[in-house]
Amino acid sequence: MTALRLPFDRPNVLEIAPLFEVLRRQGPVVAVTTPAGDPAWLVTGFDEVRGVFTDPRFGRSHPAPEEASALSDAAFLSRPQGDHETEHSEHARMRRLLVPAFSANRIRRLAGHVQELADGCFDAMDRAGRGGEVVDLHEHLSFPLPVLVICELLGVPYEDRETFRVLSDRMGRMDIGDASNAALEEFAGYMSRLADAKRRNPGQDVVSDMVRAQAGDPAFGDDDLARLAAGLLFAGHETTSNRIDLGALFLLSDLARRDALAADPEGRVHGVVEEILRLSAPSGLGVLRYAHDDVELGGVAIARGDALVLSIAAANRDGAVFPDPAAFDPGRKPNAHVSFAYGGWFCIGASLARTELRVVFGSLFRRFPGLRLAVGLDELRIRTNRVTGGVDRVPVLW
Repeated sequence: MTALRLPFDRPNVLEIAPLFEVLRRQGPVVAVTTPAGDPAWLVTGFDEVRGVFTDPRFGRSHPAPEEASALSDAAFLSRPQGDHETEHSEHARMRRLLVPAFSANRIRRLAGHVQELADGCFDAMDRAGRGGEVVDLHEHLSFPLPVLVICELLGVPYEDRETFRVLSDRMGRMDIGDASNAALEEFAGYMSRLADAKRRNPGQDVVSDMVRAQAGDPAFGDDDLARLAAGLLFAGHETTSNRIDLGALFLLSDLARRDALAADPEGRVHGVVEEILRLSAPSGLGVLRYAHDDVELGGVAIARGDALVLSIAAANRDGAVFPDPAAFDPGRKPNAHVSFAYGGWFCIGASLARTELRVVFGSLFRRFPGLRLAVGLDELRIRTNRVTGGVDRVPVLW
């Protein structure tokens, strides 16, 4: 029997494919085919997903990269990364370098400025909607705010945003062949030139921090810096942008949710944001990993070199961990979702993303109390040609 091929059909942008739950009943690990046509194991169980993140027998590298299954043709998040022999030590070294730049204290100090930037986006949105015009929340808030924030944190000129918007889009495309790899090379080249500028004129930003770190770490080369910085810029705006879009859709598709948050934003925003993080599934794919040894996972024998697709969306709806898993419940406690991965792979940008989401949803309905969707959910489509998914538009009125 031919293995089912990812991504699976889903009812709408807020629900995941029902097939994930069907497969989970067969077991937490099942054979599938990736969008690239390669074999892989789909991991849907919460415990199994967390287990892969904490087990050193799995990683992003592959013992024979030329033989590895690919997730897709996209240049980003779709193929082996890093050197098989040194991956785990290199990963730990990069985390030590970057964690201070994304520390909770630094992000807390940034929070007030994130509010200023969000207010600027709200102002632009307000101007665009005067006279009852339909406004695209994606263009006026979900995209520009994370870009403003990550540009400031990394030290990237905001005026270059269209350059990396185009390159980010092409890097994550699964349907343009080699043009996706070319975009990654171009993006790395852009970041390399920016790093050169920071060497001449360093600032209080992450790229400057990385340049300074090179002085004490000869193994941290220019190519490593450029690719790491490009990845940070891509991930730092793309993932948060998707969560703002889908968070708005969760709240506006059921106006009782919107009104409850609007009535007590300070008291409810933390729980609302965690449910948005748990339930939002911008992509129908998952996180790619490879087995470094023969391993048993979820009762299945995984061979060295096999690919695994960790479905964060399915794990976050595992009924063994989350009662009534499909329900949007801001009062859910505990809410130990794996949207930021887990263990040594826990996202270093988690504090930043949470800060942005809390600012947005803590103030959006104070500014626009009558905000509502201008189209039905069934009119919005997930971008299935991008490895990070997401929607192209969120039309709203107020």
